[in-house]
Amino acid sequence: MRSASVPRSLFLLTGAGVSAESGLGTFRDKEGLWTRYSLEDVASLDGYRRNPTLVLDFYNKRRANLQGAKPNAAHGALARLEKVWREHGRDFILCTQNIDDLHEQAGSQNVLHMHGELTKARCDDCGQLTAYDGDLSIELGCGACGRIGGMRPHVVWFGEAPLEMERIHDALANADLFVAIGTSGAVYPAAGFVMEANAAGISTMEINLQPSDNAAMFDTAQYGPASETVPAWVEALLAEL
Repeated sequence: MRSASVPRSLFLLTGAGVSAESGLGTFRDKEGLWTRYSLEDVASLDGYRRNPTLVLDFYNKRRANLQGAKPNAAHGALARLEKVWREHGRDFILCTQNIDDLHEQAGSQNVLHMHGELTKARCDDCGQLTAYDGDLSIELGCGACGRIGGMRPHVVWFGEAPLEMERIHDALANADLFVAIGTSGAVYPAAGFVMEANAAGISTMEINLQPSDNAAMFDTAQYGPASETVPAWVEALLAEL
């Protein structure tokens, strides 16, 4: 392993478990969103083109749910970690699978959203990206190309390529410590980051409510609610600076 007692470069990956205590449920629990909707209907380009109203309504409900959510202690701790880490001249990358903006609300400055952002809309025709926190509809027009009815959520659907992958792979390759927080270990390519880290000799750690699907691949682990485990880990790490 390449790490010293205090890593110089951190790469953090967060998943739905970080936001669950803020009232944003995970997808794969017993009452998760995917138990009430068909993936093909609401999370694919074919579904969107087949029934855009259904898809837009699904994401409008998710956006409304987000508007009532607040960052929890885990989000706050990670924002503090980034601030202090950078003040000490060290590298810090926060990559998230989440499409909410709770990291930003907590104060995180540079978040890589590999699955998109719920608070943005994208024109399905010209690709124009727009900050948008209202309801999307088929009557909405694109401010760039003018077409009506092509504004979709800026969200990566199944079958689409995740975003920021070149930056993500470069940052991971240069890290000294890779930490996966609140992830299921079941969604690729993010689930494969730990294998990349292991192959490069980078130390790895999992912080989760319970062991993930790929828990055996991590060097160390801490388990418990994110609002408790993440702040405790952050405080312990900062105490070593």
